[in-house]
Amino acid sequence: MVSGAQPGVTTYATPNDREVVITRVVDAPRHLVFEAWTNPKYIPRWLAPMDWTMPVCEMDARPGGKWRYVYRKGDGSEMVLSGTVREVSPPERLVSTESWGPEWPETVNTLRLTEIAGRTTVTLTVTYPSKEARDAALQSGMKDGLEEGFAKLDALVATLR
Repeated sequence: MVSGAQPGVTTYATPNDREVVITRVVDAPRHLVFEAWTNPKYIPRWLAPMDWTMPVCEMDARPGGKWRYVYRKGDGSEMVLSGTVREVSPPERLVSTESWGPEWPETVNTLRLTEIAGRTTVTLTVTYPSKEARDAALQSGMKDGLEEGFAKLDALVATLR
């Protein structure tokens, strides 16, 4: 667990030129957090931004499995994210690729969940192909979207207990 970390607080670090490490403590056991992170029944309930829906949510959480999310805004515009699962060790680790389409480079996302006293520390390491790609993502509003999603994740896992 991150020293001094409190539930509901997200931290961001850039330990090198290509990575962003996102950490948040969730007040729930890690098996519930992992379930919310990998089950298409739950993903649209927390991962879609407030002004978007997720009419398509596909997740095959096994090595070699594909995932795909289609987000839709009220005006009908869409955004598609997709990738491949590289590694999975429920309920502690998930490694996958992520692509936002041709205008953004593919990333490798490593999710690690650790639990102490019923609280789960989410550590998400996003690895970009270059410093420029990482910096562009950080300037894209990524943090706002993650904060919104994590707040909804906190609320969701509270209902799964």
